[in-house]
Amino acid sequence: MGQQAFFHAPHGGADFLGIRKSRNGATEIVYDDGVTRRMVWRVAGQAPDGKLTDALRVAVGSLRVLPTLYDELKKRAIQIERIPG
Repeated sequence: MGQQAFFHAPHGGADFLGIRKSRNGATEIVYDDGVTRRMVWRVAGQAPDGKLTDALRVAVGSLRVLPTLYDELKKRAIQIERIPG
């Protein structure tokens, strides 16, 4: 993945979604609600950058970011695993 992508909620919320590379080269999705919740998932296998970016863009544009994120990833057959922390 040559580039990182970050999205902020356009509807005035503090929701944030981003894609990053971990130290070992794995692709990760980061969610932060701007107040109390921060979650990180590791993308299982290789997901095309465009599919992953599109899923995040759609999710952050909705009022219910996390449920939409899960739905969009499922539609695109992108599997994730939660990183505890």
